[in-house]
Amino acid sequence: MIKQLSDGRWLVDIEPVKGRRHRKRFATKGEAKRFEAHIRNRYATNPDWAPPKKDTRRLKDLVDTWYLLHGQTLTDGERRRNSLYGVCERLGNPVAAKLTGNKYTEERGKALKAGTSGKTLNNQLGYLRAVYNELFRLEEIDYTNPLARVRMLKLQERELSYLSVEEIEILFKSIQETAQLPHAYMVAQVCLSTGCRWGEAQALTPGRVKNGSVTFVNTKSKRTRTIPISEDLEARLHAHFRKHGLFSNCAPAFEKALKRSGIQLPKGQATHVLRHTFASHFMMNGGNILTLQKILGHSSLAMTMRYAHLSRDHLKDAISLGPKI
Repeated sequence: MIKQLSDGRWLVDIEPVKGRRHRKRFATKGEAKRFEAHIRNRYATNPDWAPPKKDTRRLKDLVDTWYLLHGQTLTDGERRRNSLYGVCERLGNPVAAKLTGNKYTEERGKALKAGTSGKTLNNQLGYLRAVYNELFRLEEIDYTNPLARVRMLKLQERELSYLSVEEIEILFKSIQETAQLPHAYMVAQVCLSTGCRWGEAQALTPGRVKNGSVTFVNTKSKRTRTIPISEDLEARLHAHFRKHGLFSNCAPAFEKALKRSGIQLPKGQATHVLRHTFASHFMMNGGNILTLQKILGHSSLAMTMRYAHLSRDHLKDAISLGPKI
């Protein structure tokens, strides 16, 4: 039986075999249905219910089960699964229950020496931990997370690059001169004006541009957020949609213009530099860190605090209260 509870969640309450009852709550009806089907199938393939056999499933099998039961509901679920496939291959696709922290850190060290970035390795560890934790929560495995005590690599915090006013002018002039698609200039304007991610701006539709604001949906945090914009930008967006239609994938055009501009950025900060630029100038102009968190859509204030040092008041007491020479 599947039914919706008063708090909006969905309850699965089934007893495929007398005395073997399963009750679980899920956020969505889809998850509940998949769990019910999975339990019924498990009993159907083993009707006599002999004592459970030793779990000999390989790590990749566990990843596939995680994706079926939970991963496909995540915004980046498919990307995570593909990344985890690479981890499985690197580890030799061991029996999942026999993987140890020592084995994992040994193989991680080899990958680090081979050139895999520390950030990528930390992401992969987080993804794999989540697989074990979620399947244990769903009672799909009966052993605890073998990677629970493996520490993340301690990485040097990267400096956030942002554009100066002069560089902004150079960049947008370059976009006008080199972009083959008409959309790159306008998408870049939205990113610089709202601090949104490139994909969020690129997904805008005329219906989400109204009343002096833009509304971003299907965001990384899965939260819809609405950000004010100027009357001029709102008018130009609607004029653009009428003339050119919806935005297409124009990130390559932007990257081409960025390269031609001569502006040097750290690796991996092409379109994202516009988001950093908005946040940096917001703080330098006296903005509030909590307001910035809401504008950027960060689920954690810790992410937004990376920009705090740019505030004019940040740590100003170091001048007034420190020793005088």
